[in-house]
Amino acid sequence: AVRLAVVMRRNAKRSPVSVEVVPFDDRADPNQAVHAANLIAADPRFVAVIGHYNSGCAIAASRVYSQASLAMISPSATNPQLTLRQLEPGWPRRNIFRMTPTDEVQGSFAAEYAVEAGFRRFILVQDGTPYGKGIAQVFQSRLEALGGKVARVEEVSLGQRDFSLILQRAKSAKPQALYCAGLYPECGLLLLQARKAGLETPFFSGDGSRTEGFLQIAGDRAEGALLTALGATLDSTGPAADFVAAFKRRYPGSEIKAYDPFAYDAAGLLLTALERAGPERSRVLQALRSTRHWGAVGLTAFDDKGDTRLRSVRMMRVEKGRFVTLRTASP
Repeated sequence: AVRLAVVMRRNAKRSPVSVEVVPFDDRADPNQAVHAANLIAADPRFVAVIGHYNSGCAIAASRVYSQASLAMISPSATNPQLTLRQLEPGWPRRNIFRMTPTDEVQGSFAAEYAVEAGFRRFILVQDGTPYGKGIAQVFQSRLEALGGKVARVEEVSLGQRDFSLILQRAKSAKPQALYCAGLYPECGLLLLQARKAGLETPFFSGDGSRTEGFLQIAGDRAEGALLTALGATLDSTGPAADFVAAFKRRYPGSEIKAYDPFAYDAAGLLLTALERAGPERSRVLQALRSTRHWGAVGLTAFDDKGDTRLRSVRMMRVEKGRFVTLRTASP
């Protein structure tokens, strides 16, 4: 999606600067993320970063970029601390921008939806990452404020494949529903094993599970799973429709994934800032603070923390192997 935005701007002959997209893989490992950030910061050819994907990696790498006056635009990291920490005394410079609403938005929305649907007693499973812990805390806090109860909290490890003991304890707690706060490999396996173990309670999860990988892992046991997704459904007109058509032309047969529209808009936003400021790190950073961009997800503008002012979130359900939107809200 990032490359697509660059190619479209280049083909339109609108940009006075020549841009190259260079990918780095942080392997979803905060230590590797810091290593990649140091390589990027040390090379003056890099003028901004679109990433990182996971909250833990984004938080770990962000200080490196701040010290180097590099703007960092994450299209997917949702932990609130990513942007809040740059308001703390001693933070080198405000350099972090976020394209998506935070876990405070989707965690609260999921709890409100659950209580309204009659599910008040939950088992809460989180994966120990900043993303998993963060969204779990928000969900639990809002659920309990609405009169619900978390009967048990369980923590799993990234890469864990056997959840039998957790599921035994979960069944004993007699929950009305289960909420998995984590990424799709663990949440998909947890759901699959829960159903095989006879735990048929409704299954909730966050945007970390709203992937094709979740469907592949859980298979037909994913049917009926409820997952939050960030942003509104892509509009059938305007920039959103242009993005969808261009994506399908460039990547025929590929599905548009959850964060592709946000990454596409992050690139468009950055290109606009580059055109305004020129390819110099501190000037790009300054330009981004005041740049507004109308793109696939709507009008992106940032608050003082660097968070998007867009706050749309959806509840989706798996129906016949597809994610179907049940409700959209803009808190």
